[in-house]
Amino acid sequence: MAKGEDEKIIESLLFSSSKPISIDDMKRITGMDGRRIRKAIENLINIHNNSDDSPVEIIRIENKYVMQLKQEYAEKAREVAEPEIPPDILKTLALIAYHQPIRQADLRKLVGPKVYEHVDFLLEKKLITSKRLGTTELLTTSSYFPEYFGIESKRPEEIREFLARRMGLKGQE
Repeated sequence: MAKGEDEKIIESLLFSSSKPISIDDMKRITGMDGRRIRKAIENLINIHNNSDDSPVEIIRIENKYVMQLKQEYAEKAREVAEPEIPPDILKTLALIAYHQPIRQADLRKLVGPKVYEHVDFLLEKKLITSKRLGTTELLTTSSYFPEYFGIESKRPEEIREFLARRMGLKGQE
């Protein structure tokens, strides 16, 4: 299927955006109506998601869309991509996401004293939330976490399932 002008415009927005983008934002930016945008997105999904010729896919997360690498290509691309989150902090985030809600005191036992700077970094990035619980904090992923990672659910058990699949932990819990 060839791309029309609408598809090219919407694809350029999805490609350029560093985060998922809503149809309302696309309408505001392009001046196109919602029906044209939805049709362009539908066509782009058919072109990219259902084709072995494209290394990218378009994912819907609630009412927003994001263009990302398909899993089999993302692994290879990570070798050249500059990580936004350092690997040791990403491991801490994975522990929080997998065990949430988790007490910071328990996380410290798993990560060590550097957990405090990791938590500060993750709070600053708005990837986790923290609630006072006695003398410690109770940590969970934020509502922004699934959007950031292209996960289609905000439910902790589904985030855990996603992480288990991605990290090869399925059946080892």
